[in-house]
Amino acid sequence: MKKLLLLLLSIYATTSFGQFKYPASKKVDSANTYFGVTYHDQYQWMENMKDTSVVSWFHRQADYSNAILNKLNGRDELIAEWKMIDKLTPAKITGIVYEKGRLFYKKTMPGEKVGKLYFRQGENGAEVLLFDPLTYIPGKTLTIESFVPSFDGNKIAVCYSQGGAEIPHIKIMDVDTREFSSEEIYPTHGVECWTLDNKSVLYLSVKSADNTDPSAKLNLKTKLHVVGQDTSKDVDVFSTATYPGLHMEAKSYPELLIDEDNPNYIFAEEGTVQRDYTGFYAPMSEFGSGHINWKVLCKPSDKLVRAMLPINGWVYSITYEHAENYKLVRTPLSNPDWKNATVVAPEKKDETLEMFVRTKDYLLLHYSNGITDKLYRYDLSTGKTDQLKLPIAGNLTIFRFNCYNNKTNHCLLSFTSNLKPTTEFDLDVASESFSPSIFNQPAALPEAYNHLIEKNVEVKGHDGVMIPLTILYREGTKLDGKNVCLMDSYGAYGVSMSPYFFIYEVSLAVKNGVVIALPHVRGGSEKGQAWYMAGYKTTKSNTWKDFNSCAEYLIQHGYTQPSRLSGWGTSAGGILISRAITERPDLYAAAICNVGCANAMRLEFSFNGPVNIPEFGTVKDSLLCRALYEMDGMQHVVDNTKYPAVICVAGWNDPRVVPWEPGKFAAAMQNASSSGKPVLMKVNYNNGHFTEDKSVEYANYADQLAFAMWQCGHPDFQLKKETAGL
Repeated sequence: MKKLLLLLLSIYATTSFGQFKYPASKKVDSANTYFGVTYHDQYQWMENMKDTSVVSWFHRQADYSNAILNKLNGRDELIAEWKMIDKLTPAKITGIVYEKGRLFYKKTMPGEKVGKLYFRQGENGAEVLLFDPLTYIPGKTLTIESFVPSFDGNKIAVCYSQGGAEIPHIKIMDVDTREFSSEEIYPTHGVECWTLDNKSVLYLSVKSADNTDPSAKLNLKTKLHVVGQDTSKDVDVFSTATYPGLHMEAKSYPELLIDEDNPNYIFAEEGTVQRDYTGFYAPMSEFGSGHINWKVLCKPSDKLVRAMLPINGWVYSITYEHAENYKLVRTPLSNPDWKNATVVAPEKKDETLEMFVRTKDYLLLHYSNGITDKLYRYDLSTGKTDQLKLPIAGNLTIFRFNCYNNKTNHCLLSFTSNLKPTTEFDLDVASESFSPSIFNQPAALPEAYNHLIEKNVEVKGHDGVMIPLTILYREGTKLDGKNVCLMDSYGAYGVSMSPYFFIYEVSLAVKNGVVIALPHVRGGSEKGQAWYMAGYKTTKSNTWKDFNSCAEYLIQHGYTQPSRLSGWGTSAGGILISRAITERPDLYAAAICNVGCANAMRLEFSFNGPVNIPEFGTVKDSLLCRALYEMDGMQHVVDNTKYPAVICVAGWNDPRVVPWEPGKFAAAMQNASSSGKPVLMKVNYNNGHFTEDKSVEYANYADQLAFAMWQCGHPDFQLKKETAGL
């Protein structure tokens, strides 16, 4: 108690006088030299997360941060609002899979922490609970990462993890008896598929679940497991070791796929974060022979992205070959020739082809201009394409895996927007008729949520390119420069900031009058392949420069001012936010680096780093090494600079962004900033990159947002009076 009181006294004193007493972050001389240039890194010692001094540093930082965050007004009110909205939201059903008349899905009831696994016989059959992640291990909250039923629907592989680790355990259940077989497969990257005889599963084996081991995800193997057999007998059927002639890289994920609709072939993929597919195929008769004579299905130079489906002897895929907004093409499966592929759906001038899925007789083609989506129907027998009239406007999601049942022409579609939660429909593709979904119903929100305005503008970037910017704010908001504003973006992997109802931001606008700004920066693909490539590797600087240009626009047009503006970047968005504030610290009052890549030069030496080299680059290449340096927020922290307030967030079990990445950035900021504004290192010991557990998720987001609002001077988020009075 005495220790806590002293800490709180320190917090109040340092808050009042602009100086925070952080747990010490030592500086150790270390450096890396690449191509004649030496890059100093005084915090590289943190990368040894087995070292007790490193573990201790994180714990001390976490305790210090929690002591401050727990004393903020508004934090608990945020959580209460989200819980209230959650209870108003009907049951959420996701991941529907259809096998032999049985539907399998995950269902989360209002107020439940995590979803449970169910099945029903037919769409209108009685619901049967298969797996409850809250009771399977007493006292533990598990998360269902995925589930894969056998082709006959009689068995199901359940993949679950704990604490956001994302390295699942696999258990095999008999659906009729609801009993698991005795064996457990671990550690893994999940189940890929079942064999056609329904007796075995193919899964991707991981060397180790240790997220501090940079070699754990190298040279992975797809293994064959016979249900009921000891896992020590599982056989490596596809890997760099079994097929060295395919020249797959150690960082790749070698994955297999067996497709019931194409029983004469087995398919394989060399997976990384690179969007361009590398695929192989072979006769199914060779599977189990001890050696498969793989043929090339596609290679990166074919420029195939987003989706690929073999249908009736053809292979369909999306390409950006001579089509920056993408087009749909097909080639014979018997002899793939993508350079001379037949165009099924040509490129559209002002819309990008986002996705296509299959029903029994049709393909559904999903297009978007970044704000509004359209849907087209392609008749597989006639080759005719026409546009379908959608029931409502918004961001469209088609259930990707063959509309969950390609034996019919029914398909589930959902619509959402920045201002409206998801509404789901059942589409009869043949008759073009939409009806309310029998699975998911829209949420009934309080009246206050109907009084938001969405504005879409374009902002001139640093190089004259026009950057789309979406702005959300409450009706009656005055553009007098006095509004608190939260700006959030991503800009990587070609992932667009597509409209969707993000309750954490929407509630801030509704309840607290915060302006929400969503820049569509380069590195996404709102404007097609060129938009993605303009924020990629050597052009990555456009990502954070676009973000800063949007900040300038918001200030110039009266939405906010620098002392009221905060920025938020998550995961790869950590590059965006860490470089935005190190390049233009004058633009922001606060920044959130949430499980963020803030030390890009060291990314490839982390647990998940090698597989991300295709997106960001490697220090082993002279040009890409320099590009990584430009992306690296920690490398650009300069002593005695007036930086905004910063909260860095790490998930202790995070397999994607290891805690030392945001940790090193926080340490550098704490030692360098002269602004007197706080720099906190929040550590979630019950979380990974994210979690389905709502109790953990709510607390995590409430801390981040309350911190940013506090530092932007929002009156609802200041220190509690009892703290200020100490």
